[in-house]
Amino acid sequence: MSDIIQLPVVLVLNRSWQAIHVKTPAEAFCMMATGAASGLDIEPDGAMRPVLWAEWLTLPVRGHDRVVKTVRGELRVPTVIVSTNYARVPMRRRSFSGRSLWERDGGVCQYTGRPLKPGEGNIDHIVPRSRGGRTDWENCVLAHREVNSRKANKTPDEAGLKLLRKPVAPRPMPATALIRNTHGVPDWEHFLV
Repeated sequence: MSDIIQLPVVLVLNRSWQAIHVKTPAEAFCMMATGAASGLDIEPDGAMRPVLWAEWLTLPVRGHDRVVKTVRGELRVPTVIVSTNYARVPMRRRSFSGRSLWERDGGVCQYTGRPLKPGEGNIDHIVPRSRGGRTDWENCVLAHREVNSRKANKTPDEAGLKLLRKPVAPRPMPATALIRNTHGVPDWEHFLV
């Protein structure tokens, strides 16, 4: 079983063949064996076909395939599986962080409109934390350090500042947008943006 743990993850597609998740090879085998997914047999020329578990067990191992050793011999590890019953594309909310705030605000000070270099900006609480302001999408903006320091524990009105736009939480993104091919699996390139 230790062979299977060392292998890269398996891409999971929904019924419409949209990437929705990643699983370990062990989880992928369980999904295939229970009928929750079929393995996607992808030929070197790009031809693809879904294969049920019983047939997957009989597929020959090709030179470029990842394999696990079983008592019956080597078994090809799928690079991609297709969920048989799941049709949705799950949406993911972005968690609040300084990096995600930088992305939402485009690296621009939300009071001056000035583009910021890394290290020039920080998180400004519109309603200061000392006055009960929360650290969330609707109360935080990216601000130049000097502007934020001058604002201190005042509201923008009290500090004579005006926001360029009202801060809002980013819209949820499809899970596909967050899946990365960190292992460089060529078969995944067909399904990831």
